[in-house]
Amino acid sequence: MYTFNLLFVIAILLLICFYSLPAYCDNLQDICPTYISPDETIFINGFPCKNPSNVTTSDFKNMMLSQPGSADEFLRSSVTIVTAAEFPGLNTLGLATARTDLELDGLVMPHTHPRSSEMMFVAKGVVIAGFIDTKGQLFQSVLRAGDVFVFPKGLLHYCLNSGFEGALIYSVFNAQNPGVVDVSNAMFGDNNSEAVKMAMAKLVSLNRVEDVRVDDDTNLNVEL
Repeated sequence: MYTFNLLFVIAILLLICFYSLPAYCDNLQDICPTYISPDETIFINGFPCKNPSNVTTSDFKNMMLSQPGSADEFLRSSVTIVTAAEFPGLNTLGLATARTDLELDGLVMPHTHPRSSEMMFVAKGVVIAGFIDTKGQLFQSVLRAGDVFVFPKGLLHYCLNSGFEGALIYSVFNAQNPGVVDVSNAMFGDNNSEAVKMAMAKLVSLNRVEDVRVDDDTNLNVEL
């Protein structure tokens, strides 16, 4: 009976240790560029490493963010996310990156990244960015070129162009595959649906252009 109890306690402790491990453990080697087999037979949480003898400098360079993506005609925006699947050098580093282009009056509808926080850097233009916490509180700010804003992991967030020209944003995620849950598409389907148009109108109504940086931040309670 004593042996059984001891084994039971050890098993519980092992489970606690296993589930308390971070999502991305420290690397066991310097580099591990992504290797994607054409005929995958084993599926793991992530990607296997390339043969070290086949690793080259090109594995650590990516040009997918050098040009804007294809803009959505309705939202007037494009988002390009680059993960370890497209950028081999990111594998095991717990990083991903993205580019967002906002045309005049363009916006990115509310969405979440279930596996990552996002830090965005405004390279051009004036942008309104905001997120909503689990208490329904809105945290929103007007951002200009050079400003940085962070969206905490898993929280609903959005951004829209608040200026008189196109806006450009670069983002970094602390996960090599942050994931995207598009709330509007998940609930209402087509972007042209009346519900999505109403949500867009609500976001655009928050739009304001201010010449003074002081007191740009807002901290409001909103009804969800």
